[in-house]
Amino acid sequence: MRGPWTLTRKLGLLGGSLFVLALASIAVTLALTWRLEGGAAAVNEAGRMRMQTWRLAQTLAGGDRARRDAQLQRFEQSLALLKSGDPARPLSVPQDARSAAAFAEVQRDWQTLRRRWTAEPAPAPAAAAAEADAFVQRVDAFVLAIEGQLSRWTAILNAVQLAMMGLAIASAVSLLYAAYLFVFDPLARLQRGLASAEAGDLSARVDVASHDEFGALAAGFNRMAGTLQGLYQNLEAKVREKTLGLEAQRARLAVLYDASAFASRAATLDELAQGFVRRLREAAHADAAAIRWADESNRRYLLLASDCLPQALIDGEACVPTGACLCGQTNAAARTRVIAIRSDARFDHCARAGFENLLSVPVRQHERLLAEVDLFYRGEPRLSDDDRALLEALAAHLAGAMEGLRAAALEREAAVAEERGLLARELHDSIAQSLAFLKIQVQLLRDALRRGQAAQVERVVDELDAGVHESTGDVRELLLHFRTRTNAEDIAPALQTTLRKFEHQTGLQTRLAIEGDALPLAPDVQVQVLHVVQEALSNVRKHARARRVWVDVQQSPRWRVSVRDDGCGPGAAANADDETHVGLRIMRERAARIASVSVEPAAEGGTRVVLTLPPMPAVDAGAAAAVATT
Repeated sequence: MRGPWTLTRKLGLLGGSLFVLALASIAVTLALTWRLEGGAAAVNEAGRMRMQTWRLAQTLAGGDRARRDAQLQRFEQSLALLKSGDPARPLSVPQDARSAAAFAEVQRDWQTLRRRWTAEPAPAPAAAAAEADAFVQRVDAFVLAIEGQLSRWTAILNAVQLAMMGLAIASAVSLLYAAYLFVFDPLARLQRGLASAEAGDLSARVDVASHDEFGALAAGFNRMAGTLQGLYQNLEAKVREKTLGLEAQRARLAVLYDASAFASRAATLDELAQGFVRRLREAAHADAAAIRWADESNRRYLLLASDCLPQALIDGEACVPTGACLCGQTNAAARTRVIAIRSDARFDHCARAGFENLLSVPVRQHERLLAEVDLFYRGEPRLSDDDRALLEALAAHLAGAMEGLRAAALEREAAVAEERGLLARELHDSIAQSLAFLKIQVQLLRDALRRGQAAQVERVVDELDAGVHESTGDVRELLLHFRTRTNAEDIAPALQTTLRKFEHQTGLQTRLAIEGDALPLAPDVQVQVLHVVQEALSNVRKHARARRVWVDVQQSPRWRVSVRDDGCGPGAAANADDETHVGLRIMRERAARIASVSVEPAAEGGTRVVLTLPPMPAVDAGAAAAVATT
């Protein structure tokens, strides 16, 4: 048996041994008792055989064959019962040699006696009585053999019972001694040591005399006494250390509470990022900090906010491709890590700024990398595990706040889309007036046909053709304008779809050009920009008589969208306010909500519509929608 002799093992071994001995004694006692009961039942059955023998002898003298046969059958049953035994009673013949030999002689004599008593003629009564007496003597010898074996079993049973009494006494003595040796004596030593410690003697120790539970308690008491002695000797230093730790914990909790409260108040992504970057720098005791936003495909990082970062770094790292610099981790390998800024040609811009180390903290939300926090140090950062946990918790708060802004923007976008759908249905229903006009023209056509007025018929047909074409174009245009939705972070796919539809409807050639990198537009701003572009394309289709259309998008330093054609030019119609140029007025009204729009002659010929947005229009509450899409 390996391992230390614990108290449980010792007591278990002692108790198990005594239990096994007790079970063995009880088993022996039960076995002997069972055999004694079986032997006694065999003696009783043999006594019945003697009585049956005398009755059979008397029946032979009377000459009643039927009664003789019945008594012979009962005797055979008794003999078979002694031979096979009966566990239910119990009844069994002892298996010792003397009893077995006596029972074999009884069986042999009975077979001889049975042949003589069943032969014809039956023996004389005197002879039958003599034979019965001889057989009864043989049965008596069999009974004496069984009783002799039973007496030996009785003596063994008495001895086992005496042994059980001795075992009970020895067990009691052994248990008392084991209790003293394994429990009471170690407990007394512990009590003496505890009394010494209570009296103020912290140098008191307890001898570890075993490796059981009390030995472990003694060792634990000694360690406790040593710890208490050390605490009393260094109490002031410990209290100061704990106080500093509690103060650091309080400061971290205060930072987390302040960040959480600020995140709930921030209304725009710019405000959120600027506030968090300052708090992160202060919490990490960094010399500078930056928050970089990662696009949906994690191909690039755009500088969202910075604090104490040199302007040269801000200008040079406004857009960082993923993996091209120390900043900008890949989604799969993103983790909190400290990076030593090496003297490498690719990274010397950080070294020139005086930074020696960089701490990168990913900003995640639901396993998606939203952004990255970069903390710059001009020396070695001294961050404990608690400080790292604080920075990761702040990054989680930032991710949650960005996700909240995104959700709010998506809600606004959904509301705008719903409103646009309602307006589209309303405007679609308004076409019924044009259809009513066409119905009147149809009726006039019928009247002209009935009267044979060819000139009138041709005029009405022209009116119908013009009305149908105009109504169809207006319906398609209105449905296209008001049902346009976008929830992607990039406006390019929506512009490409719009131009493809325009080419299909008009047959004109179009070209889309996008320059620069910037944060994506908010979804509701994207919808307004698309509507302005669609209104400009509609004016080209109706009035410009152009052959080609160019759409140019410039993203930085500010968003600028230009729609140019090679048609006949704007002329005076650009500033007209009549019903013919309602599209221009609507386009200006749409643009007034988000930016400024101008309509001017193009230097190359034709007309140019220019939509100019304020600097960084994407940095508002709606831009959170660009951080992650669902």
